[in-house]
Amino acid sequence: MILLTRRNLLAGLATLPLTQAAQAALRPYILSDEGTRVGFTFDLAGVTQSGTMPIRTADVQIDTGRLQNSQVTVTLDVSKARTRLPFARMPMLSPSVLDAKQHPTIRFVSTDIQLGAEGRISDGARITGNLTVRGVTRPITLEANLYRQAGSAVNDLSRLTIGLKGALNRHDFGASGYPDLVDDTVGLDIRAEIIRAT
Repeated sequence: MILLTRRNLLAGLATLPLTQAAQAALRPYILSDEGTRVGFTFDLAGVTQSGTMPIRTADVQIDTGRLQNSQVTVTLDVSKARTRLPFARMPMLSPSVLDAKQHPTIRFVSTDIQLGAEGRISDGARITGNLTVRGVTRPITLEANLYRQAGSAVNDLSRLTIGLKGALNRHDFGASGYPDLVDDTVGLDIRAEIIRAT
């Protein structure tokens, strides 16, 4: 994954204005396996733990002229979720939490993008969508960033990086097992590198 400083991030955002040609429309992008990571955090017995869950499929459509029109649909593979504590993995996948056998995927479908104060996906931008976990669908809003690759030309939007952060209450989705050990809140930290389809 490309390591970006805040200065590089802001420089990249400056190249994604909304004032591009009006005829710009949705363009498909594909995920780069090397530059994509879906991370999550949770508190176990008062200690913050972390894990990852791979993406099974993704449909990413970016409108570089009107970023708020962009669309994202992502499906995660629950059965391949991993945590840094090996003994926590099986309880996490068990029927009382993620119920991986009955519900092998988690799905997110974007419904709305609110741009930041300067009309970019930065500094307060948010992406709202429907999140389906264990067959239960609830709305969720994530903080969003979209920026081009560091060092690329100003008008080169062929490779972009998306950052999403947020949190959910696991009980909203019925993933309520082990309440005495695991906190209600699960944090999300997603970094996805996307490449414009040819």
